[in-house]
Amino acid sequence: MTYSLPIETDRLTLRRYLESDYDDLLKLQSNDDVSRFLLYPSRTPEQVRESLAVRLADVPMDADGQALTVAVILRETGQHVGEVTLFVHSAEHRTGEIGFVFHPDFHGRGFAAEASVELLRLGFEELGMHRIIGRLDHRNTGSANLLKRLGMRQEAHFVRNEFLKGEWTDELVFALLADEWSERGK
Repeated sequence: MTYSLPIETDRLTLRRYLESDYDDLLKLQSNDDVSRFLLYPSRTPEQVRESLAVRLADVPMDADGQALTVAVILRETGQHVGEVTLFVHSAEHRTGEIGFVFHPDFHGRGFAAEASVELLRLGFEELGMHRIIGRLDHRNTGSANLLKRLGMRQEAHFVRNEFLKGEWTDELVFALLADEWSERGK
């Protein structure tokens, strides 16, 4: 499957990661406020180097378990504000998952929504996905509200189904189908 990067929006550039993004990725992944609701704790500099290496790799997005993570850059200043990820859950069933992580300094400005819309477009229109989900810790109300604004509907609330960072947490699952995506602008 093919997809085109970079993607330009009015305010953002979504592009592949570069080696020079290490410091920005370190600021993001070593921040306790950022990692609070993520599956991993704040990362060490060496863990961030490993994470960046994964992000630098070419990903064809044609097999289960693959993920494309792109840097989100503020066009006006060139600042790295966060990242968005599209995962392939099942190539056979054409299902994926969207994720987003933004530095707290850039919360509340609509950047995550602007970038996520483009990743949904890439998933549905370029990669031909049938269904894309978003999963999150139920306490992450900001991200849940973002998924709703993107047109995703809540399909599940799993009670204490994951043991993360020393506690049982609830998980919410939101979803959007390709035909719902194509109808949203009409």
